[in-house]
Amino acid sequence: MQASIIAPTGEAAQTVVTTSQGEILSSNPYSNPTVHVEDYVRPEGEAPPLWNPNAAANWSLLFSAAFGAYLHMKNWQALGEPEKAATAKQWMIWSLVLVFSVPLFGIFFIDIKALDALSRSAGIGMLVAWYISNARGQAAYVKERFGADYARKGWFMPILLGILLIAIVFAVGFLAGLFTALARHA
Repeated sequence: MQASIIAPTGEAAQTVVTTSQGEILSSNPYSNPTVHVEDYVRPEGEAPPLWNPNAAANWSLLFSAAFGAYLHMKNWQALGEPEKAATAKQWMIWSLVLVFSVPLFGIFFIDIKALDALSRSAGIGMLVAWYISNARGQAAYVKERFGADYARKGWFMPILLGILLIAIVFAVGFLAGLFTALARHA
């Protein structure tokens, strides 16, 4: 065993002990526990923590297909399905292209009513296409493989990022409208 004392400036000293197997032990009872996960093999049939695929699809009604596709991509990665994760990533990218291109079209098209109809139709079409071709598959996969017995990831950060995405889209739309108004008056 090897022991060393760590004392950052202004803090109490902490003893760190390294065992012959490389395990690090700390004398600080308030330190976070450490686990070496490189050699952890998940038992067959045990699910990794996932976002509920159906809930991700439902939140996509508010935040766009890009939101659900991103969460499904992360789920596929956790499930060890890189091909399906790549497909979900493509859906996310194309959904983001759609979400950000619609406000920018406002700069070039004068008829706002036509743009509104186009944006609604394209957004709903993208969401339905993503759900039918991609989202339902993950929901069925998780249900068939794990049922309802799997660890779920929290929703705070994804929803916060979804709100941020909406704020950015509104900002892009506002700037596009401002640019259009300034260009018309020039």
